[in-house]
Amino acid sequence: MTASALLGVLLANLAWGWTIPATGAWQPTFVAFVSVPPAVVLTYGAGWRVAVTGAVLGAALTTPVALVLVNYACPPLGLPAVVGNVTAMWVSALIAFPLCRLMPWLPRPAGPPAAAGTPPRQGAGWVVRRVLADFTEAPFHGNEIASLGLLAGTLLTYLLNPLTPVYGSGLLPALLAAQVLTATLGVLLYRRQWARHGWYPTFVPIVSVAPAVVLTYGPTWTAVLGGAVLGAVFAPPLAAFASRRVPAGVHPFAGNVFSMTVCTAAVVPLLGSFLS
Repeated sequence: MTASALLGVLLANLAWGWTIPATGAWQPTFVAFVSVPPAVVLTYGAGWRVAVTGAVLGAALTTPVALVLVNYACPPLGLPAVVGNVTAMWVSALIAFPLCRLMPWLPRPAGPPAAAGTPPRQGAGWVVRRVLADFTEAPFHGNEIASLGLLAGTLLTYLLNPLTPVYGSGLLPALLAAQVLTATLGVLLYRRQWARHGWYPTFVPIVSVAPAVVLTYGPTWTAVLGGAVLGAVFAPPLAAFASRRVPAGVHPFAGNVFSMTVCTAAVVPLLGSFLS
């Protein structure tokens, strides 16, 4: 899965790096890393044929769709770039997975993993671990140790140069506060769903609604609280609903990123009427 994601983002940069202007302005070449390539591996199993197929589909489909949406659709609509990014992920998934069924070199779908045993006791330790793990659900790792490394590296980068992360905006403290708050609220609100289903998409607002609000309206407490609370309340159940209704053969991640599109596109303008 990791190899496919890395190859996908490498191919995306080789194929679409020319879209990055000489000024170094950001372009969404990262989208293949957290969308179709790892999802294809999770659907069809390990193997180089699967990994390379997923990587090529991600670079050929997800990245160009994101480039078009981020550069030509989001600005005139006044929407944050994340809406274009996540929309490209589910749109390209709806194209890529039907194509996969036509490729004779791919094996039969691996099927869902075996159900977990008795749900763990949801004490304070479980809540902390679950909140941390949600920070790496977007790249399909979902592990608290991986998240600790991600957060430690981000904070170290900020200490060395505050203008390096978050596109040089200096908003990392407020953005992290919104993410931690929305993650905690989501896990606490939907603990019963975690126990019932074994997994629940509480990570969705961490990488969509909460940071998008901070990036749009700045490091105010109203932006941090508004984005965190609304994201935690509405994004996970919509993601769960959509994931159960994706077309047959399409990985359920498409439902999660669909929820990111809808909730971010709704919450950011809604809060704007109160924060502006």
